[in-house]
Amino acid sequence: MACMLSLTHIILTGLVLLTVLYWWRALAAREVALDAARRRCERLDLQLLDDTVALRGIWLKPNQRGQQSLRRTYQFEFSVTGGERYQGRVVMLSNRIEQIDLPPHVHQASEGQRVHSPST
Repeated sequence: MACMLSLTHIILTGLVLLTVLYWWRALAAREVALDAARRRCERLDLQLLDDTVALRGIWLKPNQRGQQSLRRTYQFEFSVTGGERYQGRVVMLSNRIEQIDLPPHVHQASEGQRVHSPST
C-alpha cells in the first residue's frame, strides 16, 4: 500500500509540474504575440487598444521538422484614430510568429482624407 501511495504522489506531482510548465510557456507565448502586435501597430502608425492580446484558439500542428507543436491564435484590437475598433490576429507555432493579419481599415491620410488600407 505504501508503494501505491508513493506512486500516486509521484504521478500527481508530475501532473502539477506539467501544468505549471504549460502555464509558464503559455505566458511566454502570449508575451511574444503581444510584442508582435505592438510592433506591427507602431510600424503602421496604428493604436493597439487595451495593450493586450486574447487567446482565441489552440491546436496541434506539425512544425517544419514534422514534430507536433502548439499553434495558438491570439486576437487584438487596434484603431487608426481611437474612435473605431478593428480586430487583428497573431498566429503562432510554438513560440514563433507564423502570421499577423490586419483587416482592411480606414486610414487617415495626411490631408485629413480617409482612405481604406488593405489588410497586411
